[in-house]
Amino acid sequence: MTTLPQPPDILSPEFAADPYPAYRILREHYPLFHHPGTDSFLISRYEDVARAFRDPVFTSDNYEWQLEPAHGGRTLPQMSGREHAVRRALVAPAFRGRELREKFLPVIERNARELIDTFRDAAETDLVARFATRFPINVIVDMLGLDRADHDRLHGWYASVVGFLSNLAQDPEIADAGLRAGRELAAYLLPIIQERRAAPGDDLLSTLCTAEVEGTRMNDQDITSFVSLLLAAGGETTDKALAALVRHLLAHPDQLAAVRADRSLIPAAFAETLRYTPPVQMIMRQPAAEVTLSGGTVPAGATVTCLIGSANRDERHYARPDTFDVLRGDLTPATAFSAAADHVAFALGRHFCVGALLAKTEVEVAVNQLLDAFPAMDFAEGTVPADAGVFTRGPERLRVRLVPGNDGVRAPEA
Repeated sequence: MTTLPQPPDILSPEFAADPYPAYRILREHYPLFHHPGTDSFLISRYEDVARAFRDPVFTSDNYEWQLEPAHGGRTLPQMSGREHAVRRALVAPAFRGRELREKFLPVIERNARELIDTFRDAAETDLVARFATRFPINVIVDMLGLDRADHDRLHGWYASVVGFLSNLAQDPEIADAGLRAGRELAAYLLPIIQERRAAPGDDLLSTLCTAEVEGTRMNDQDITSFVSLLLAAGGETTDKALAALVRHLLAHPDQLAAVRADRSLIPAAFAETLRYTPPVQMIMRQPAAEVTLSGGTVPAGATVTCLIGSANRDERHYARPDTFDVLRGDLTPATAFSAAADHVAFALGRHFCVGALLAKTEVEVAVNQLLDAFPAMDFAEGTVPADAGVFTRGPERLRVRLVPGNDGVRAPEA
């Protein structure tokens, strides 16, 4: 007689150390499980998580308490219908197509180069502290036209806001810090917004101040909330994904060699990193009506925790899901950064991450420049560093030994 394993606790130290064995138990035995600690229903299979992101019965009404207090107002993820369509149309052009290529690609390339220059001649460095953590925030600061001297303040605010969003155990100190950060960020931004309204420039903040769609423009609170969201989502996710991608390649020298030889594989390596170790491990939804999923029924108005980290390892959807493989055949890089993605790291459907192509561009630039600058890299401590975090997850440090190249000029391909 087979003994059923105990349902995992997503607030336990064991889960925080390595959630993937727990995800496997949930998928196999508890595909729908009410978790008492968060008072939410956990869903862990790919088909259920994908449905929760696509099916309109799953609303984002939960963001009223989960996101809005820290961001100081309503943000894109909690909007629906015309409100969502118009607000997304106001901000989306800066994160795709010509605007991204012509205006912001040079900003991204410059920021990567400047950060790499600070350790280009070093024998070893921590790529998290010296590069991954700073790179996406520096890019966003420059895109918005903010003062680069304020990087540390902005980084501190976004870290506190992310802490608020990740506060599954409802620690009051973390909650207070997140709320305080949201207020301080808004107070910092408001006078700058007034300046940009009076004298717009060529930066993203000016665009947000002046953009108009169907007679709708963003008010001050719309802008401060969006900037807060951009810093938190754009900083935290790209930071962790970039560090994890480099870590995975270093841990798989054959795949690193393949990417070095063929840089067109970088998007595939990024997509596989998002599948294998997504930086956002879970997102919540709230069904407007009773809904049936694998394993049972969720009542209307309940909180559903969509376990992205589990769905992206579902053996029903992927071959060898616990293997990192940039050449896998069941993940399509061409669609991995669109709403038609065959992973759920950026969500799916109408709330697919508006910054996905920005993240892709940042990671492509960063990895290309790192590989150009250093013809050899390896783990400085001889072991593969572990991930940390529950709601968001990634390497806390990534110490590497470096062999500098020819002033960052790419060597000829074999």
